[in-house]
Amino acid sequence: MKLNELRDNPGARLKSKRLGRGIGSGKGKTSGKGVKGQKARAGHHGMFGFEGGQMPLHMRMPKRGFNNIFARDYAEVNIGAVQKAIDAGKLDIKGTLDHAALKAAGLARGGKDGVRLLGKGDLKAKLNLKIAGVSKGAREAVEKAGGSIELIERKDPAELAKAKKGKARDARLADKATKSAAKADA
Repeated sequence: MKLNELRDNPGARLKSKRLGRGIGSGKGKTSGKGVKGQKARAGHHGMFGFEGGQMPLHMRMPKRGFNNIFARDYAEVNIGAVQKAIDAGKLDIKGTLDHAALKAAGLARGGKDGVRLLGKGDLKAKLNLKIAGVSKGAREAVEKAGGSIELIERKDPAELAKAKKGKARDARLADKATKSAAKADA
């Protein structure tokens, strides 16, 4: 085989359909797009869900469910996984274990509001934990092993939002009052 004998496999390169090349081609004039209108134009991507002006199905259906904007986001960690990490040498039990230590060991993923310890599995090691939440079973297991749990106090987001409400308006009104006082003096 020589360089000038190299070829693609038969059928590897298909010729593109030549549109708008006369009536004899079967794809002349309108190029198979029918006549005029939005669907005949370039860049048209379909009208998904359009029902000829009738109220579309996705808008006729009632809304369902609720999304709580104040819901807490915890990284859930089971005591069995903690024991496994200790046995593997990924987690050092000297000192206090917190969110950062559990994250570094690869146990806590996500959880912007901290770590919540759950009671699945067995725990043999004595641990001192500083976390955001703990289940009843997990607390019993840690205390049975001789450890302790310190809970981090989290402020309720609803209360924070309530305290914040109106502060921006008060600041705007105070700013307006100082500006008007400055104009009156000038």
